[in-house]
Amino acid sequence: MGETKGRLRLASGPATIRLARGVRFSWSRALRLQKQGITADLAGRSSMSSQQESSTGHLVRSRVAVNLLGRTGELDLIEALLAGRSPTGPCLLLRGEPGVGKTALLDAAAARAEAAGLRVLRASGAQSEAEVSFSALHQLLYPLRERGDRLAAGDQREVVSQVFDLAQAGSLDALVVSTAVLALLGEVGAERRVLLVVDDVQWLDRASAKVLGFVARRLADIPVVLLATARTGAASVFDAVRLPEQDVAPLDEEAAATLLDTRQPDLAPSVRRRLLEEAAGNPLALREVPVALTDRQRRGQDSLAAFLPLSGRLEAAFASAIEHLPAPTRHLLLLATLQPDASLAAIRTAAQGNADVDDLDPARKAGMIVSDPAASRMSFRPPLIRSAIVQLSSPAERRGAHHTLAEVANEPRSRAWHLAEAATGPDETVACALEQAFLAEFRRGGASAAVTALVRAAELSPQSADRSRRLIEAAYLASSAGPLDQVPQLLADARKADDARSVSGTRSGSVFAAATAVYLLNAEGDVDGAYRLLTRGLDDADTAGTTSKWIDDLLSALLFVCMYAARPEFWDLLRDALARFDPHLATPLRLCYEAFTHRDRTPATVCEGLARAFAALSTDVASQWLIPLAFAAVRLDALSDYRHLVRRMIEQERDGGAVALVLTGLVLLNLDSYHHGQWDEAEALTREGLDLAAAYGYHLLKADLRTKSALVAAARGDADLARALTDEVMTWTTPRGIGLTQAFARRARAIAALGQRDYEEAYAQTSWISQPSITGTGIPARWMVLDLVEAAVRTGRVEEARVHAAAAQQAGVRSSHTALIAAGAAALAANDDQAGMLFEAALSRPDAERWPWEHARIHLAYGQWLRRTRDTTRARLHLRAAIETFDRLRAQPWTQRARNELRATGVAGTATRPETRTAALTVQERQIAELAATGLTNKQIGERLFLSHRTVGAHLHRLYPKLGITSRAALRDALDTITPDKNDQAPQPASPIEGSHAQQ
Repeated sequence: MGETKGRLRLASGPATIRLARGVRFSWSRALRLQKQGITADLAGRSSMSSQQESSTGHLVRSRVAVNLLGRTGELDLIEALLAGRSPTGPCLLLRGEPGVGKTALLDAAAARAEAAGLRVLRASGAQSEAEVSFSALHQLLYPLRERGDRLAAGDQREVVSQVFDLAQAGSLDALVVSTAVLALLGEVGAERRVLLVVDDVQWLDRASAKVLGFVARRLADIPVVLLATARTGAASVFDAVRLPEQDVAPLDEEAAATLLDTRQPDLAPSVRRRLLEEAAGNPLALREVPVALTDRQRRGQDSLAAFLPLSGRLEAAFASAIEHLPAPTRHLLLLATLQPDASLAAIRTAAQGNADVDDLDPARKAGMIVSDPAASRMSFRPPLIRSAIVQLSSPAERRGAHHTLAEVANEPRSRAWHLAEAATGPDETVACALEQAFLAEFRRGGASAAVTALVRAAELSPQSADRSRRLIEAAYLASSAGPLDQVPQLLADARKADDARSVSGTRSGSVFAAATAVYLLNAEGDVDGAYRLLTRGLDDADTAGTTSKWIDDLLSALLFVCMYAARPEFWDLLRDALARFDPHLATPLRLCYEAFTHRDRTPATVCEGLARAFAALSTDVASQWLIPLAFAAVRLDALSDYRHLVRRMIEQERDGGAVALVLTGLVLLNLDSYHHGQWDEAEALTREGLDLAAAYGYHLLKADLRTKSALVAAARGDADLARALTDEVMTWTTPRGIGLTQAFARRARAIAALGQRDYEEAYAQTSWISQPSITGTGIPARWMVLDLVEAAVRTGRVEEARVHAAAAQQAGVRSSHTALIAAGAAALAANDDQAGMLFEAALSRPDAERWPWEHARIHLAYGQWLRRTRDTTRARLHLRAAIETFDRLRAQPWTQRARNELRATGVAGTATRPETRTAALTVQERQIAELAATGLTNKQIGERLFLSHRTVGAHLHRLYPKLGITSRAALRDALDTITPDKNDQAPQPASPIEGSHAQQ
């Protein structure tokens, strides 16, 4: 095979790709590489090379544009068919479900055949022409209408002529036509080989099917091959021919994800998961469903409907299969669609004698459903076909199905929902049942469903007061479920629903206050406005006898306001409220309050209470209980023992649950990961949280997560990024008085300044959070003692450093983490006659290595002190220990400082240029790096190189370590040190990024 620079080529034997530099790998590897971010552009520019045998036995080389993904096996079979070496003979029938890509395979086959010099004749079955005799044959042979005169037999010429004149073809004998067509194809094939392509044979007219069946059985003797398609389970006259068949299966998970990511790279994670699940590898669905969604739905800002909308093309693909099913079958499918978790026995009962499970056989044979008799369950294939079943049913049919399902439902939530969907007007009984069932669902991870149910309950409410109350409750739940921009509209609708009545002083008043406060806090960061509303809401709760569950919600909201405002007077209100009320959440709320304030219990007592509270949690505990306990655990550096519970909560709430709880969980896990030296994991959690916060409008948590991103950037030496992030955060949080987030931003600035050895700046940032003589017990002040002491010592404020270190040693809030920090600070500030002993004491503390960042910094400080006191042998041990940890963390400035100190002890060759690459860049990595260095975003780079933004991000993530850098900001300098060398660049792997062209 010749080589074409920059092009992919597929051999006619095993499915392998030959790259321009001679590297070979399989399509399955290509897909794996795609998942890792390594791509090839197959969107009409890449080429496939094939070698085929002509009718004379000579090899014919063709180059054909290809954009099929995950179809290696099918393409290999087609390749063999065209080359005349198929083990099954000259015919092949492809079977598959609607939209799986059968027509796309025919298109690929036709393109290859034409490029190889074959004549291609095409026809497709059409329901509208199924009663027109020889209509498909007419379409197939019409390009040969001038060739009929060449037939030797006059009667065959006449027959072919009549086939081309459909008006006369109806009276023709099928056997006569068959022999004439076979003779015509033999005549044409003698000139050059022929490929017959027939799509949807199940819809061929009977006469054409008979003729083609006759011809198919005799193709072995003439230079003609036949490739046809049929739907799974669809019967036709053509079935009697018994052609060799190949099932065209849906795309596997990897290929399906690649296709979706390529065409829709900016889908919200939850939307992406839903589409992949519903499409189940159906290429047409993966291409069409995202287009039918709104921009807000694709971004995750609006909830997806229970049944996804279908484009006209997709509905038509499914409709033809559904509409031909018997009425009892369609009725059973509608019941199963509206109650997807129902057993076959329940569906039979709901059918009320109008159908039995045996009536599902036509759908099973058509491949629409898969049943499991042992489990008495059935599932749809693909699940998206449920949307077509609903769209093709009438409103009356749907209401009737809901009504019968409600009658047989044995679970309150299901019964209430079906009754609500069957209702045609206001019904307080149904509204009340719906409200009660779904409020319980909210506390089990069903926040989005609860919002939808409460809005529906409001629509069914006969009384305006009940309608208003339910909309207010929906608004409160929406403030946790997101997106946040629906909350103001729900509150406005609630006011309109009951204009004549004020909610102040009522149960609705306290819920209204909670909903508005949580919205103001999460969307606007208005801690003062939220505080005032919650104060009023608690007063309303006192006078209106508000139920305990809403008291819990008010106090939970107040807890968040207290933490983010970080003001003593706010905590006073929470303390008083906990004394006034007896909420179900009293234990978690009090433990969190005491962990943050230490007013009523000693830290040891709080730790003991926290351990008991976590041990008492049941497996299905509401997330409301877990969050206060988790914050208390973070405050006491104990979350690592319980992070599995936070992770479980995130998974429970991730799809359809409370987005606010998912984001809060990500913040908690991020803090724990950072402190335990899992910085890559911390960054991944931050990225996930930022995407979610941006999509759903949680600006407070977005700002919080930005400080976490800034902290890692600062520690790893990207001071510019850390400054940019913290500037943005400070601009937003300072006028709002969000003390906690400001403190985290200053913490990141302090770490960045220490890394750059700008100790005055580090001192200014740390002393803003905690005065030198007073050790802050809050977060993050308690974790910044070492930062403040180091900055003070390096700026000559040694006495202040010693006062602060002493205060930290005497502070009552002690964990193994803060104890290590305090011990390290004491050693750093000590006189030379005490420093060595204090450093040894700090490093020998129990669990010191659990906190690698501070542990390595203490090793570095000790190594510096030992070198200064001329104990170079021991200094090297501690400096090497520091380097090992800093290298693992990729804390570049600190690694460099430790290497410089080690070199100063007389160890040669320890300094390394951070910009020196450790491995060669591929061609594509070099392109991406150069574009990123100019300031382009991942999306802009992707548009230029025809890659998804996720692929670009993955490449950048891999090339940073090769260049010895940690961020985009260092790319330009790093690239300047590289001299391109064609012999030294890594081969450029590639894989398909464009999905399968799917048709019916």
